[in-house]
Formats: sequence, structure tokens, C-alpha cells
Amino acid sequence: MTLAIVASRALDGLDAPAVQVEVHLANGLPAFTLVGLADTEVKEARERVRAALAHSGLGFPHNKRITVSLAPADLPKESGRFDLPIALGILAANEQIDAARLARYEFAGELSLAGELRPVRGAIALAFAARRAGAQRALVLPWESAQQAALVDGVVLHGARHLMDVVGALQPGDEAQPLPRAERSPPGPASPGPDLRDVRGQAAAKRVLEVAAAGGHSLLMIGAPGTGKSMLAQRLPGLLPPMDEDEALASAAIASLGSKGFDLARWRVRPVRAPHHSASAAALVGGGSPPRPGEISLAHGGVLFLDELPEFPRLALEALREPLETGRITLSRAARQATYPARFQLVAAMNPCPCGFLGTPAGQLRQCRCTPDQVARYQGRLSGPLLDRIDLQVEVPTMAPAELMRAPEGEPSAAVAARVALARERQLRRQGRINAELEAADVPLHCQPDAAAAALLQRAAERLGWSGRGLHRTLRVARTLADLAGADAIGVAEMAEALQYRTSVVGR
Repeated sequence: MTLAIVASRALDGLDAPAVQVEVHLANGLPAFTLVGLADTEVKEARERVRAALAHSGLGFPHNKRITVSLAPADLPKESGRFDLPIALGILAANEQIDAARLARYEFAGELSLAGELRPVRGAIALAFAARRAGAQRALVLPWESAQQAALVDGVVLHGARHLMDVVGALQPGDEAQPLPRAERSPPGPASPGPDLRDVRGQAAAKRVLEVAAAGGHSLLMIGAPGTGKSMLAQRLPGLLPPMDEDEALASAAIASLGSKGFDLARWRVRPVRAPHHSASAAALVGGGSPPRPGEISLAHGGVLFLDELPEFPRLALEALREPLETGRITLSRAARQATYPARFQLVAAMNPCPCGFLGTPAGQLRQCRCTPDQVARYQGRLSGPLLDRIDLQVEVPTMAPAELMRAPEGEPSAAVAARVALARERQLRRQGRINAELEAADVPLHCQPDAAAAALLQRAAERLGWSGRGLHRTLRVARTLADLAGADAIGVAEMAEALQYRTSVVGR
């Protein structure tokens, strides 16, 4: 046999289209040619495969002309995932393994020079694609990748640690040694995160944090350095309920696209991403060729914390506008286009001025010396359209040392998380989603205030010149406050509190 065909899969965003690895051996001058729009990493497979076969004691056809075609030819191929199928195709064309058994599987895996199998990116995406295709073949992956892919039900998965393990399973007749099945292993208990009880004082900021957790609302905290903004943001994930199965699989699939893959210990734990303020727009929303997911997609289903918000490049912040509305990002390049989910909860923190001490109470040693123009330029780095998309804006005031020392411990995260869980349960039972994700058409149906609350909202919107978006977002926040209070209707108290959080503290 001089021709062998091995089934594999490429990565195209979150999709994993099928790829046929065709290997042909012919007489002629010895050569190893690889075609099919292969990236540099794929072309380097020639040397890895050659060394792995030799080190494993398997025959390599040195006197043949080897042609490897990765079909379809117009689909970009990247990474070392094709090492294993190329090696198996050479062995099958050289009649060293059973071609009939080979046709029962799909393969992906990077080879070391010693023949060991290394993990590949996108293992969960590969399993998703195999399931959508009807799971006609079993999927063979490196052992670490197979454990990740086992999170996807409905796919037969096998894990291998070395090339010889796969070769042993593809021998004819009774000589075959079956590969072990990869099964989903239950993760251990997640380690507890920072507790809200550590934050002393700041009752108003902690109340806003609870509202943000209950409704999934975006949050901006403004205050001088050291007032506790970062501490509060770090404790928000501890207030959120665990992810359900669908959310967890979507988050794990995106994480598996990264170079480190998905950590099984993080199963059903909401992701938290906190990029440095020097991050570019491509780092935040994704980019590259082929397009890779950015921080907003890696935070899908979890929290994106942007500290020192005005210090981020303006282009990067403006790129957040559409994802905050739609919950997804489409990356378009000349040759390819990729769409990633980006349903994240934005939590941001900033100082009120360049020095950070604007509004510090009289008597404090550190007073603000910024001019009004400097303050306006600093706060002007945040555009109106971006601020319009942030539901909750709150000041985190400076506490005097004596007041801070006298303040008792705060309420523990577990107690707040219990109230958050009850509020979210009310939302899911009423409308099937949390309040922050309500569509515009659903707001009049589920966020209807009583007459007095509606009149209060109308007067505030007219006086402050709110947009339609601002009006809807205020109604969503008021609905969350009513859910926390266990009320069926939005009253004046809930509306007044929602108006307080919606009134921008930037630009005063």
C-alpha cells in the first residue's frame, strides 16, 4: 500500500473542521513534502515525525518520496496537532499498521523527538466538533488533552502517552492492544477565594457589589488609592453561583484554545481575568492570524476586572462597546473570520484624578493638587458611550485611620452569596435569564415599575438627558433590587436606589 488516509481536525475559532491527512509513498529521489496551507509549525512536523519514528524503533521509508497532503487545501493548518496523524499515515502507507483499524479513529497530537505525545490546544473544541459530526469515529488524543475533552458527553475518547501506545492499538488481528478510554473525572473541591468579611466599612460599595452579583451588572468603582476598590473586585467571584453545565463547557472550550489548555481543577468555577492596563485592543478582544480569543472571551461566564481603567489605551476601551451589548465578538481578517462568545461581567476601578486624591476629606495629609483641566482630561479618557454601558457607578470614599480601626468585620461572602443565589433563582424562574441579559423587548414585560416609581424615573431621565439605553439599564438594575428584596413589583425605594447608582460620578 502506498497511500494512506488519516482523519484529523484543524482549529478555526471554536470550530474544528475535519481534515484528511493523505500520505503517499513513491519511488524517486528521497524527499518529504508537506502541502495543504500548512503553517511553519506544521511544516516542522517533518523533523519531529522522522525523529520520533526512529527513536521508537519504527521503520521510516528513507528511500521513498513522501508526500503529505492536508485537505481541504484552502483551510489554514497550524500548531503541532498533525504530528501524530502524519506519523500514523507514514506507517500505514508503509504497511506497519492496520489501515482498517486506522479508519475507525480521528487523531490529534504533537510528538516529541522521543515519541511522547504532548497536549494540543482546543481539545474540548475537537470533542464538540466530533459530537456535532455524529461521533462516527473515536477520538485519540494525548492523555492530558483527552482528560479535558472527556468533559464533552457523547464522544468516545481514548488517551495515549506515547506513539507506541497508538501503534500497538492499530496492529492487525489479536496483536492489537486497546487504548484506555478517557472518562470524565470529578474535580476536587475548589479552594475558597477571598472573603468579603475582610473589607471593613464601605457599606455602600459592598451593597453595590451585591447588586452587581445578583443581576450580572457591570460596575465602576471610583475612589482614591487604598480605599479598597481592588479588594472589593477580588471578592465579587465569591458571591457568584457556580456555573451550570452549558456555561462551564463553553468557558472550558474557550480556555482550551489557550497554550496552557483548560485546568480541570477550574471546572464550573467562573473565570476571572485581570489584564494589565498596558494591554492592547487585540489582547482584550482577540486578534492575530488565525484569530485567537482575547481577555473578554476568556472571561466568558465570569468576571473581567480592569483596574486603573483610564490608563488603558482608548482604542482598547472603545473595543468593549459592542461585546458589552451583544455578548460576543466577531474578529474579521482578510482571509478568515471567527466569532467567540464574550458574555462577561465588567468590573472596573479608577482614581478620580491623575494624583488620585480628588475629594479627600479636609485634614488629610495628602490633598489633590490637580487643576480642573487635568481632572477633566483624565476623566475624559472614558467616553460617554462606554460609561453609558456601565450599569452601576459608585464612589468608594476614603476612611480615616481611626474609623477603619474601629470598624467591625464585614458580612461573610457566604451570607451575601445566599441572597444573590435567591435573587438569581427568581430571575431564572421568571424570565429564563439574569436581568443584565434581558433583551430590549423583554424590559417592558419583566421590569414594569409601579406608577410612582415610573414617574420618578421619567423625571430623572428628562432632567439628566438619559439615552434609551440608560433608561433600560436603570430598569434592569431596579428589577434586580426588587428581586433582592423579594418584591414582585418595582417600587419607589428600588427605583430611587437604582437612580443613585446610575448617576455618573465621572465628570462632576
